[in-house]
Amino acid sequence: MENQRTFDEIDLKILTILQEKARIPNAEVARQVGMAPSAVLERIRKLEERGVIEGYEVRLNPDRFGQSLSAFVTVSTGRGAHPRLSEDLAVVPGVQEVHQISGEDGYLVKLRLSGPTELGRILREELPAIPGVLSTRTQVVLSTVKETRRLDLSSKKENGKSHFSADIESHSG
Repeated sequence: MENQRTFDEIDLKILTILQEKARIPNAEVARQVGMAPSAVLERIRKLEERGVIEGYEVRLNPDRFGQSLSAFVTVSTGRGAHPRLSEDLAVVPGVQEVHQISGEDGYLVKLRLSGPTELGRILREELPAIPGVLSTRTQVVLSTVKETRRLDLSSKKENGKSHFSADIESHSG
């Protein structure tokens, strides 16, 4: 994989800690990895500069904001889909993710909404109005067992360095 990089064990420990609790004090990260706080801060800064750490987010409880309905919509586009289709899908209210996928459908879209009424409106009004959308199929989420953006940083060692792939899994650590 072209974007795959090699990280040492300290970087992987720091990243694992930050994925679990991004607001952890730097001194605590340093204690857990056995380094000086200034050295840990420098490593984090370099990971940010290299684009390894893309940002820090707060995970909100969607139910507290009246957005308890999750749905996945596959969007069929046909040949020669409109060039702005993915960008147009991304700005639809409630859209959290847009993925171009293989197979008969061109895109998989994840939505988080207030309920079936809002979902129905988006399916009837918003999505059909986007140039290039031929049809949609919707699956409503009944319950969520696991939902995370954390990467599994368990490593394969090679010459004392760790290689990892970008599989999305939870890391309990």
